[in-house]
Amino acid sequence: MDLFDYMREQNQKKESPLASRLRPSTLDEVVGQQHIIGKDKLLYRAIQADKLSSIIFYGPPGTGKTTLAKVIANTTSAEFMQINATSAGKKDMEEVVAAAKNNQGMYGKKTILFIDEIHRFNKGQQDYLLPYVEDGTIILIGATTENPYFEVNGALLSRSVIFELKPLAKEDIKVLLNRAVTDHEKGLGAYDAVITPEALEFLADVANGDARAALTAIELGVLTTPRGEDGKIHITLAVAEECIQKRVVKYDKSGDNHYDTISAFIKSMRGSDPDAAVYYLARMLYAGEDIRFIARRIMICASEDVGNADPNALTVAVSAAQAVERIGMPEARIILAQAVTYVASAPKSNAAYGAVDRAMEVVAQTRTAPIPVHLQDAHYKSAGKLGHGVGYKYAHSYPHHYVKQQYLPDGLEGMKFYEPTDNGYEKKIGDWLDFLRSQEADTDPIE
Repeated sequence: MDLFDYMREQNQKKESPLASRLRPSTLDEVVGQQHIIGKDKLLYRAIQADKLSSIIFYGPPGTGKTTLAKVIANTTSAEFMQINATSAGKKDMEEVVAAAKNNQGMYGKKTILFIDEIHRFNKGQQDYLLPYVEDGTIILIGATTENPYFEVNGALLSRSVIFELKPLAKEDIKVLLNRAVTDHEKGLGAYDAVITPEALEFLADVANGDARAALTAIELGVLTTPRGEDGKIHITLAVAEECIQKRVVKYDKSGDNHYDTISAFIKSMRGSDPDAAVYYLARMLYAGEDIRFIARRIMICASEDVGNADPNALTVAVSAAQAVERIGMPEARIILAQAVTYVASAPKSNAAYGAVDRAMEVVAQTRTAPIPVHLQDAHYKSAGKLGHGVGYKYAHSYPHHYVKQQYLPDGLEGMKFYEPTDNGYEKKIGDWLDFLRSQEADTDPIE
């Protein structure tokens, strides 16, 4: 490193964001995540003993994945290298592997490679690392906000220990905020700022477990607030509210929070809990989810989970989907709420869902049987010569607009796919079908 590199590095340390400057250097300085770095936990013991195997940190933004990697960098005797999967290419990985081989061969020294956003690597890039992780050339530390079981190759997963980081508790955020205000070396202590209990409580709450969001807000407050008559910078509730005007919502439209939230949304509608369903609707709307996506899920639920127990549910859902496209936000939230609360409150039946799945299973497992001749199309020319349609009984010519005849193909007669429940309107459907099936087979047509 030359003089210019050294000066650039020193300036970067001074000018980097507070969240970066305040990162701890040792395990004892880390706040939160005691379920994995408590003194009796595996990760704590492994870091202290400098006996790490390959690991993957998985959790929401601002929970300390990079922080833990930096702590490991400060405590290990191994060579520590870092790349970011959003910008690194194969050449970068080849250079890391070459350096790791040199460290191992010439100095008997291990190499730890920290890959931030490892889920951004494609399958080929992950496969390239595999043999070097397997033979110990590299000890891998991966960090990801996405579920590694979906985004990281199974072969790499099987050679790594996965640690899930949780959103920080409110009390943990308070500790970090107080540290930021008072720390003269890494934090904002030189500014002589004070934070009121109300402001501290507000920032810790609205950050939603994201330490980076809370520290960014307090830094903005300290740097932009004029000093009071006593010469101090006072971070009041009003200042705090200006610095973080909207609650941090962990919601990535292509990530776990997206799928977990929509799953909870659908299950709440299915479970007939309109309060929970409209809450998850609000979370998605607040985070900017596509209203058309939400409307599609409501339509599916209206058919899959309500079905004929309330046939009007699908009508409401489809009308809502059309309306939100024409109207848009913010009024669309009302239309979606109407559809959500209707579907959630409606009686439930998945009989139609079960019926089509059972029928498709029979279709897949049995030979395609001929359509009964009397049901075949008799409208085209020469169909009569083939006997198509002969013997068909027109239902509307009989009492109750019903007549018994074979509709399923030969070999499938008597099979039941649709089994109406006793819920809502579907009970009436079931009673009506029972009534029709009780009718005599030799009913004469109406004159």
